[in-house]
Amino acid sequence: MSRRAAQVVAAPAIDGAVAALGPLASEGIGGLLLIGSPLPPDLAAQISAADQLAPTPLFVMVDEEGGGVQRLGGLVPSLPWARQAAATMTPAEVEAAATGVGRAMKALGVNVDLAPVLDVDGGVGPNARDPDGLRSFSADPARVAAYGVAFMDGLLAAGVTPVVKHFPGLGGSTANTDDGPAATQPWATLGSTGLQPFRTAVAGGAPAVMVANATVPGLSALPASLSHAVIETALRLDLGFHGLVMTDSLSTVAISAAGYTLPAAAVASIAAGADMVLFGSTVAPVPSAADVVATAGGITAALVGAVATGVLPEPRLDQAVLDVLAAKHVRLC
Repeated sequence: MSRRAAQVVAAPAIDGAVAALGPLASEGIGGLLLIGSPLPPDLAAQISAADQLAPTPLFVMVDEEGGGVQRLGGLVPSLPWARQAAATMTPAEVEAAATGVGRAMKALGVNVDLAPVLDVDGGVGPNARDPDGLRSFSADPARVAAYGVAFMDGLLAAGVTPVVKHFPGLGGSTANTDDGPAATQPWATLGSTGLQPFRTAVAGGAPAVMVANATVPGLSALPASLSHAVIETALRLDLGFHGLVMTDSLSTVAISAAGYTLPAAAVASIAAGADMVLFGSTVAPVPSAADVVATAGGITAALVGAVATGVLPEPRLDQAVLDVLAAKHVRLC
């Protein structure tokens, strides 16, 4: 049970210190997220060593969107902000550029990109008010869909798993969930705007979707990442998505402001239909590797305890594990 619970957790490797998280790899952690800088010169060797410790292949993730959100700076080709890319490049050129980045990522052992952003936004962010801004391809849903899917397809061609985000769409949201509670546009509005790129991406074979931490007026008073209505009803049933559902970082203020500790939020998100939970931040105080190991262990223990008490149905955890393994192309006998 502990091994199953660990598989649905992704832990942050601060400044790329993957080797320090070897105990988590051995215990069956599902993934590692590279955050912070500078990254170590032996990053590829550290990733390879951690993967050899893991009972199943590790997801090694990074936010490599372009512009100001390029965590592998200097190690992979540079990309412009999404908005700039849509203004100066064709979708085919974006796809080719994403393939080039993906191949360089793959050579390092990084196999998941938490991108592209499919939020429909024309604001001036990213900032505390607007989480998207230049991270969004456009304020036009059709344009976001075209460029977002091109980016997604480019990564897939390189053998990197893209994670489209932030469902059901943060464009026009009231605030940045990193800094406080936020709400998306009303559900009725999203139906004709923010959801369109996600519908297109799902229809085009998106393997993974990240769910936002904002509430969705008219659909859910809970953060979307903790909401059965958002994950199971809207994403799974209405959009017909059958791939990997990943949360945004559950360490954000929006989650704690909703009254959840990190372990409780992890349990709630898996119970609501998510398959993998993310946590961690580079915001001060930056956690040590020992802190990360302890936090991941606490999340795993909370999931195991929730199954034991019936708060988290065991079949739901099992399905999450199966979804993670399927996304990793692990075949079970």
